[in-house]
Amino acid sequence: MKNKIQMKTDEEAIRVAHIVGKMVGGGLESTVLNYYRYIDRSAIQYDFLIDEDSTYIPEEIEQLGGHIILIPPYQNLYSYQKKLYKILKENKYPLVYSHINTLSVFPMFAAWRANIPIRVVHNHSTAGKGEWKKNLIKYSLRPLSKIFPTTLCACSNFAGEWIFGKRTMDSGKVTIWQNAVEIDKFLFNKERRDITRCALGVNDRFVIAHVGRFIHQKNHGFIIDIFNEIYKKNSNAILLLVGNGALMPIIKEKVHALELDDVVIFTGNRNDIEDIYQAMDVFIMPSFYEGLGMVAVEAQISGLPVICANTIPIEAKICENMKYYSLKDSATKWAEEILQYADGFERKNMKNEAVASGYDINTAAKKMTLWYKKLLSLKAGEI
Repeated sequence: MKNKIQMKTDEEAIRVAHIVGKMVGGGLESTVLNYYRYIDRSAIQYDFLIDEDSTYIPEEIEQLGGHIILIPPYQNLYSYQKKLYKILKENKYPLVYSHINTLSVFPMFAAWRANIPIRVVHNHSTAGKGEWKKNLIKYSLRPLSKIFPTTLCACSNFAGEWIFGKRTMDSGKVTIWQNAVEIDKFLFNKERRDITRCALGVNDRFVIAHVGRFIHQKNHGFIIDIFNEIYKKNSNAILLLVGNGALMPIIKEKVHALELDDVVIFTGNRNDIEDIYQAMDVFIMPSFYEGLGMVAVEAQISGLPVICANTIPIEAKICENMKYYSLKDSATKWAEEILQYADGFERKNMKNEAVASGYDINTAAKKMTLWYKKLLSLKAGEI
């Protein structure tokens, strides 16, 4: 892990700084890493500026030629600004790319002070009910989102309009980058399904599942309510919850109170998530809000029926397997929909649908490489 980086010579890749906040194994980091794996790294290389209290920093970054630079968390704003400014100034990056949504105003200010010519903000999220402290910060910082960056990006039209406004979106000034994935890894495979179900001990069970951090946004409490209704009517059902997070102990307490301990599996974070999708029968996603909802896309690519809240942006829907319900609907209603799949569902190869929807990482990464080259060839005043 380094602070001062040896920058590009004529034969080397151009290094750009990516600010990703806390790395905890979430979807945002997964998206950034997917693009990093597939861009032309002989032309563009990444330095990852990561909060020092991160809990999951992939070794793969340095294996791919990237650098990891630890910085104070943004909560220590003075130390954060001081260290970040020093790093950006010393390394003279031609481009700084921030992924921390409304909080990007802080690294963008540091980059502006350091005279970084190209300053990119990429919004991956929105806001929802029940997080008044977070929302106070988000809505306070949102008007500042366009002051310091030279280039605006988002993961969906919905996320772009939420942070930058409808007028800016309609002007064409926001670049949308699909949260593209390695499609072939997620395609349905009966043999992988059987092996994974055996490993998880769910061979003959009706598996309802969710992938997501245990945070308020993901609405795990409602997932448990829905599953409780399902289990009352189908004792062969089992719930698979993939991920970690601060609210996991609270959810485990709720599971215990409902006497569901034997039929709810907490897997923690998994490095084989493409295989875990194979083992599922139905994917559920009742999030309070999402910038896109990448796991819903991955689940559809694997051929699963996806039951989600109408808070998930329409860009996440790649086929008719994905159905929307209101969070105002009862847990019983959600359960009734899910129970329709208890007798089986024909899973199909969804590669064509995924490619047509723009989620092929090979194609998307080539476009991003060209986009970087175009940005880096321009003078700051022309961006």
